[in-house]
Amino acid sequence: MTTPVPPRRWLRRSVLALGLAAAFPALPPAFAASVAPVAAENGMVVTAQRLATRVGVDVLKRGGNAVDAAVAVGYALAVVYPAAGNLGGGGFMTLQLADGRKTFLDFREKAPLAATRDMFLDKDGNVIKGASTKSWLAVGVPGTVDGLEHAREAWGTMQRADLIAPAIALAESGFPLEQGDADMLANGADDFRRDAAAGQIFLTNGQPLAAGQTLVQADLGRTLRAISERGRDGFYKGTVGTALVEASRAGGGLVTQADLDRYRSRELPPIECDYRGYRVVSAPPPSSGGVVVCELLNILEGYPLKELGWGSAEGIHVTIEAMRHAYLDRNSYLGDPDFVKNPVERLIDKAYAAKVRAAIDPKKAGISAELKPGTPPHEGSNTTHYSVIDGAGNAVSVTYTLNDWFGTGIVPPGTGVLLNNEMDDFTAKVGVPNIYGLVQGEANAVAPGKTPLSSMSPTIVTKDGKPVLVVGTPGGSRIITVVLQTILNVIDHGMTIQEAVDAPRIHHQWLPDVTNAERFAVSPDTRRILEAMGHKLVTPQPANHVAAILVGAPSLGGKPVGRNRFYGANDPRRGTGLALGY
Repeated sequence: MTTPVPPRRWLRRSVLALGLAAAFPALPPAFAASVAPVAAENGMVVTAQRLATRVGVDVLKRGGNAVDAAVAVGYALAVVYPAAGNLGGGGFMTLQLADGRKTFLDFREKAPLAATRDMFLDKDGNVIKGASTKSWLAVGVPGTVDGLEHAREAWGTMQRADLIAPAIALAESGFPLEQGDADMLANGADDFRRDAAAGQIFLTNGQPLAAGQTLVQADLGRTLRAISERGRDGFYKGTVGTALVEASRAGGGLVTQADLDRYRSRELPPIECDYRGYRVVSAPPPSSGGVVVCELLNILEGYPLKELGWGSAEGIHVTIEAMRHAYLDRNSYLGDPDFVKNPVERLIDKAYAAKVRAAIDPKKAGISAELKPGTPPHEGSNTTHYSVIDGAGNAVSVTYTLNDWFGTGIVPPGTGVLLNNEMDDFTAKVGVPNIYGLVQGEANAVAPGKTPLSSMSPTIVTKDGKPVLVVGTPGGSRIITVVLQTILNVIDHGMTIQEAVDAPRIHHQWLPDVTNAERFAVSPDTRRILEAMGHKLVTPQPANHVAAILVGAPSLGGKPVGRNRFYGANDPRRGTGLALGY
């Protein structure tokens, strides 16, 4: 049963910074209303597409656990959310099981065996435009199918055929597009026109499908049936694997049958840290997410964010500076742990965070160009996320991706599978930004079989060993800062989970040296203070879609509504998605 909870007002703004409190009389707070979180007693699913959410809830109702629901959602999103849901990409899964076990599953794409360090450079050493984003060279070896099957076999309870059946039905019978679905398909129209197989699926008379029309994906349905019958071999071998390899060869790509045969997802210990009495469990390398989220939390734990107030100039200033320092570390030091030694323990150490705080001027913005690896205290990505929790306390946080919207826009004929452009997440050339503007280092250079560095941050926050928050988001380099701000909004600012997801956001990633600010994230007077400190505030990047669940009450320390234990928040920014429980 789903029950509404009373709405609460939020968005208090403050100018109590830089000693200016006396200069400005107390101002009436500005408010905006959030809808109530969705409340349920037995379990909760939040995804970026309404039909996928319903698939996950139905699995929970049928007795499946959170992992079963997460697997079913993963397959369903490949059909109903083709911009990022996928079989031809990869991702990460953070899990906390009801018995207390915590683990992390890496099913990220890998570089093909024929990949080389300078594969995206011309003879003069310059980056070839589009080679790492819109060509067959951009395609990494997909990991999604192996990852979902690994999760189901290791921690699920239901049969593969039962979990894939809803996705097969949605592909073969089709589903009617709502406006948000149609808007998303329109964003990929140019890519679909460049690829005949993609165009046959997503265009009609050369134009994207409109709201009210039905999207049918017969080829994808056959691929899903092959997986249902044969598991991972239904994708990596047989007609699907052969079609992928042949299309890659014909298009000048590097993916071979040997690449498909050797792909295996891997379990890794998650990154863990403590923040104001809560335990944060998140993604380890080859994700930078957990490391940087923990580094940011450690830095900000030294500031009284609650007392400073949401939206205060001082609070925003120290948050931007923490982001500036943490992204320098992210872009300089981290990479695939099979290829580089990641200084994880140093970066998530609270003593290191204290050194970073000491380097932050409380009244002046830092200059990113003056912050470099090797100078004290710094010694020598579009996606989709979904969150699931069941009544027993199994919590699953999944972020998976094609990288850019619709990846390369390439579909191997006969498969219905959109392929990723994940190779762009490698460092094509030190000092040259990728599609998310990230300037990355040698640790993330291309190498055969290597996994590119990611910002995906599927996160679970616990208290006394029990999950209290399941959260994640798409958004490339902005994933980390959005997850961070959602956690801060819940823990420091006492927001309901829906308020925490709705609240306007800021983002800084070291380079370029600007802060992206959503509308209403910074009031005019606060903007003047920050600009006087040297901050450069610019327009926001495209919106993220956060999927979050809070356990116990609509807000930390709040009161439950009736017998409901789970409170879900769907981000309203993209006009799609659904939080639903039962």
